[in-house]
Amino acid sequence: MRNSVRFFFVAPSEIGVGLTSVCLGLMRALERLGLRISLWSPIQQPSFLLHQPEVPINWIEARTGIRPPASIPLSRAESMLAAGHVEELMKEIIGLDQQFSSKAEIVVIEGLVPGQTSPYTSQLNAHMAKALDAEIILVSAPGNSPFDEFEDQIKILARLYGGLSSPTLLGCILNRLAPDMVSSVKRESSMFDEETFRLLGAIPVLPDLLAPRTMDVGQFLGAKVLHKGEIARRRVRHVALCARTVPNMISVLKAGTLVVTPADRGDVILATAMSALNGIPVAGLLLTGDFEPDSRILDFCGKALTAGLPVLSVSLDSYDTATRIGTMPTSIPMDDEERLETVMNAIADHVDAMWLKARCKTERQPQFSPAAFRYLLTQKSRQVKKRIVLPEGNEPRTIQAAALCQKQGIAHCVLLGNANDIAGVAEAYASPLPSDIEIMDPVDIRDRYVQALVELRKHKGITKTLAYETLEDNVVLGTMMLALGEVDGLVSGAVHTTANILQPAFQLIRTAPGVNRVSSVFFMCLPDQVVVYGDCAVNPDPHPEELAEIAIQSADTAEAFGICPRVAMISYSTGASGAHKDVDKVQEATRLVRVKCPDLLIDGPLQYDTAAVETVGRQKAPDSPVAGRATVFIFPDLNTGNTTYKAVQRSANVVSIGPILQGLRRPMNDLSRGALVDDIVYTIAVTAIQAQGVKG
Repeated sequence: MRNSVRFFFVAPSEIGVGLTSVCLGLMRALERLGLRISLWSPIQQPSFLLHQPEVPINWIEARTGIRPPASIPLSRAESMLAAGHVEELMKEIIGLDQQFSSKAEIVVIEGLVPGQTSPYTSQLNAHMAKALDAEIILVSAPGNSPFDEFEDQIKILARLYGGLSSPTLLGCILNRLAPDMVSSVKRESSMFDEETFRLLGAIPVLPDLLAPRTMDVGQFLGAKVLHKGEIARRRVRHVALCARTVPNMISVLKAGTLVVTPADRGDVILATAMSALNGIPVAGLLLTGDFEPDSRILDFCGKALTAGLPVLSVSLDSYDTATRIGTMPTSIPMDDEERLETVMNAIADHVDAMWLKARCKTERQPQFSPAAFRYLLTQKSRQVKKRIVLPEGNEPRTIQAAALCQKQGIAHCVLLGNANDIAGVAEAYASPLPSDIEIMDPVDIRDRYVQALVELRKHKGITKTLAYETLEDNVVLGTMMLALGEVDGLVSGAVHTTANILQPAFQLIRTAPGVNRVSSVFFMCLPDQVVVYGDCAVNPDPHPEELAEIAIQSADTAEAFGICPRVAMISYSTGASGAHKDVDKVQEATRLVRVKCPDLLIDGPLQYDTAAVETVGRQKAPDSPVAGRATVFIFPDLNTGNTTYKAVQRSANVVSIGPILQGLRRPMNDLSRGALVDDIVYTIAVTAIQAQGVKG
């Protein structure tokens, strides 16, 4: 997928946690350690955050040297979610993340902020984190909340990512903590520990970081600028609503104060001007009310204005003006470089960047989400550009899948069937055929394969007449095309049984050099990862030597498709807890694999839950290199394997790709007769990738 890039997905607990500031601070903290960092927002923030400026791509590129991809518009993401196309959206995001390959060591991903009008965002964050195989950092802003309140909120959010003990959930950054809570949260909170869920940052409220420029306040209020002065440099740290007499207001005239007063209060205007002449850099003078200040007063304050005092006016009264200022968002305009730098450095000072850097050095096996795996299939198949024959050329799902593969460049598809019949089906299913798709009518081409079939089956005494009759089966015809190297692979089974596919495969394609037995696997697209099941379609009751070969073939297939093979030999018993010939078979097969492939991670016999569930694996097989982490599951017989894959597929609504045949000289793959169009597309992609390694 991507080389050694690590993704840190930053997920907020709610609106108002300072998400963008934390992401920027995290980026700065890791930059200080010499790491190549980038920042990315895969999807635009919800509309209720229109006041929250997006971090411009050019800004990131200028500071990091890495240009992140553009965010997907929220409207597009919402349309895909509404149509139930979550996985397609994830594939689009995964496609964008390829731009970081070999450019960044770490990418900080800004999650979506949840709100009342967009309750889906938290779930969408979890989908994105899984799709990108990211490690998650939660962000919360508890303020003065009691420990138990904000801890419960974080625990609820953590469940979306597998809970506090999930290996991909690194910890939490607490932002905008009350000063007295910074030390106490580290000391008293029971939620954080060094091994599983860490406190990665405790950032206090820093009032100076919240100080906007006078210009920003004026823009927020829609104020009229009467005199610019240093409006872009001075910062509002205090707001003073002045309707009192001058002697009683002198105490508020200090650096950083924005004086709010009615436009007819000449005495307040003069006092503010006097403070400016005395070298006090007040933030500005904001005049209220639906009338203009006396021009004579402003002329009299000329020297104060030339000293940099900004003067603005609004039509609201003083109280409403001060109230509105209190609602001003704390987000930082991206052109406020001074404040951005201050905030980034202040947050970086409170983040445990050294631990995160050490985390990046730990070896971590990639875990493909279904979306990531499917994206991998399409990308790899596009690169190899193989020609795949589809014998069931009149079948509607096959026609639709062929059209999609052709349009997307997944493979060059050859449909066997009558061109008019195929065109009619395509029109009926509103699936127009690309002009470059290849259709071959079996009636027109059958004769050319008769003699070749006679040669291949002469040891069985086949005649030309019988060969011609045999070639009336399009699966046999397509298999002959594959045997002669005219196509690179074959996919069938939408209306044929597995036996209909296997028989010509065994007779005409035969096994690859050094292979004794053909077997099969399914790629099972579980919610969190893709694993391999074998053998679930071909071998009814393999003996230990055959089971060992199936395990090795399945591990090789997993590795070829980017899945790190950790092989679990499945039985009803774990280790030596059971004594029976069925258990003995699995035990012996495991031993044989270890002899033949000593570097392969394999263990058995293991019960399914021991192999798949980490907590069970630690309890039942604590010393196993596979228990709780298996990616390849080898079943002892066809009865167990086929039953298990169908139970998981149907009960958990899991997509399964296969059966994928292993051990043939050239790739042929079967389909379930209940296959969907997408299933056929991805099986074609798998077949194309398998064909890449075929020689001659």
